[in-house]
Amino acid sequence: MTATMQGAVGAPLGRLEGPQKVTGAARYAAEYPQDDLAYGWIVPSPVASGTLDAVIVDPLEDAVAVLWHGNAPVLAAVDDPELAVLQSEKISYRGQPVALVIADSLEAARRAAQTLSLSITAGEQPDTVLREDHPGLYTPETVNPSFPAESALGDVDKALKSSYIAIDEVYSTPALHNNPMEPHATIARWDGDNLTVFDSNQHPSGIAATLGEIFGVTDVHVVAEHIGGGFGAKGTARPNAVLAALGARVTGRPIKVVLPRQQMFSIVGHRTPTIQRIRLGADRDGTLTAIDHQATSQSSRLFEYAEQTAVVTRHMYAAPNRRTGHRLVRLDMPTPRWMRAPGEAPGMVALECAIDELAEKLGMDPIELRIRNEPTVEPESGEPFTSRHYVECLRRGAQRFGWSGRDHRPGRRREGDWLIGTGVAGATYPTMVQPSTARVRRMTPERFEVSIGAADLGTGARTILSQIAADALGVPASGIEIKIGDSTLPVASVAGGSSGSASWGWAVTGACRALVASGSDETVFDTTELVGKQGTDGRHAFGAHFAEVRVDTVTGEVRVSRLFGMYAAGRILNPRTARSQFLGGMIMGMGMALHEEGVLDPALGQWVNNDLAGYHIPAHADVQEIDAEWLDEQDDQINPMGSKGIGEIGIVGSPAAIINAIWHATGIRVRDLPARLDKLLPDLEA
Repeated sequence: MTATMQGAVGAPLGRLEGPQKVTGAARYAAEYPQDDLAYGWIVPSPVASGTLDAVIVDPLEDAVAVLWHGNAPVLAAVDDPELAVLQSEKISYRGQPVALVIADSLEAARRAAQTLSLSITAGEQPDTVLREDHPGLYTPETVNPSFPAESALGDVDKALKSSYIAIDEVYSTPALHNNPMEPHATIARWDGDNLTVFDSNQHPSGIAATLGEIFGVTDVHVVAEHIGGGFGAKGTARPNAVLAALGARVTGRPIKVVLPRQQMFSIVGHRTPTIQRIRLGADRDGTLTAIDHQATSQSSRLFEYAEQTAVVTRHMYAAPNRRTGHRLVRLDMPTPRWMRAPGEAPGMVALECAIDELAEKLGMDPIELRIRNEPTVEPESGEPFTSRHYVECLRRGAQRFGWSGRDHRPGRRREGDWLIGTGVAGATYPTMVQPSTARVRRMTPERFEVSIGAADLGTGARTILSQIAADALGVPASGIEIKIGDSTLPVASVAGGSSGSASWGWAVTGACRALVASGSDETVFDTTELVGKQGTDGRHAFGAHFAEVRVDTVTGEVRVSRLFGMYAAGRILNPRTARSQFLGGMIMGMGMALHEEGVLDPALGQWVNNDLAGYHIPAHADVQEIDAEWLDEQDDQINPMGSKGIGEIGIVGSPAAIINAIWHATGIRVRDLPARLDKLLPDLEA
């Protein structure tokens, strides 16, 4: 049966841009040819605090221009002070851009940047370490994106004291870093007061609006046709885009700025480290009586970014007495930003590991404990769920994984030097829809052009939108020409929060249906009013992760021999690209559990492993048997397609399943991620 006969949506259509990418024809931000192109190299601050008094240029170096706060044009202020580049002498973190060197070649720009002399008055000893007793801790008003920082229901302390059994543990996660294959890159060109920017980002129209505000112009054209990954780091304008435009304004030439890998660790954001205290109380039968989740994280002196780490706990399990809270401290460190499943990914590490510890103390199967505390409505607001199939994910996933007959006691399976264990963890991610606009034009009776200013990060958005349009118009997917990745197209929401397909697909569906109903040759559809009528509670995707690990008792090495995810994420629009997203998230979760860690030199305020040689991520050899499946779910209360987001739920819960499996293999609880071998060896030897 052809995709047309069965409907394009739901068919495993290959990515439309695949041939372009594998042949090298697809152009990324740094690859657009420009006449008289010059190259910019960012000079990072070598100190974490202080003031920049002067920049001394070596006259022998072949620099076209050197910009710093002493000679840079004045920029308009915007909400994000990180974008006020070269506007102040104040240095707020090590790696902050303090100058831009422009030259005729990349090599000349880099060389000139290396020979600059920076006259800096050092500040006090930088304050760089997150700790629970920091005197600067405070409670922010809201956490990302706009949730209340605290929530409370009932009397948690009283319930914990009267519980049959209680858990009180602290879990910590380190700083993690966005490292998409394509680093942040920008080419900027001015034609009078018209600014054209080729930029690797997740929100072309948003970046255009920001740059227009900064430079005080209305005609800004941002092109982001192909993006080599983002993970949240490219969701808003970054200093590279502003600096490229600034350099082009000063020199009158197109300027290319591409971040080297080392600078990706400082100026594009990272996942904040967290310290999380979880307290759980339960009756003898495992019914939760109290949940308390308190999260501590950090931000920079420049900008308050408060991660929503404990918010995920508000939605997972029933308990009459509940409390969640967040504390934040501003340090002499770079600003954290979005990183795949911000808040949910580290928050579920603590919650799902604590649930596992509670099951151990109760002598219960950890799946049964989770099922026993399944809520019928949102645990804190009482709102009904639009759909919730978490228990089915646990049961179906357990059957598929082979959970039955598992001895729940640790350290019972051994093959030679290897201890073997299995673990489980839940997964959830909010289902969000944001306002977007799409346009559809009839080119011929069987061909249509669909335009929307969305961004495809490599997730397959371009392909999925063509499938949605094809079904709404009643033509094959081959009859759809998709235009995306351009700020001059109808305004679309950011490719973030696992909301892209739901948001853009709604706009595309609306435009196509309106065209069919009206019989016209062109329609535009804006979902702003429709989206505004939706609430936020009760809208989530769910899942369950299962992991099998092998731990070498001699070396402490951990190998994930099996990893499996079962998901309930609405209607799956394209199983081929969906599976890729699920697996990618799970592998990223493996990195979070075992490999990834920003190692800090506290005296300098610098990540000392700021490259992909020292910052370890999973490689092919680390990924053994891995698979994902999903339930046949359609949630028509979310959007016309019945879909939910899938880009981020794969990482939520995946690390906890691995950590819980390590305990089952060894009897060792790792509460400070990642689970490096030095955290296991002492107890393994004992």
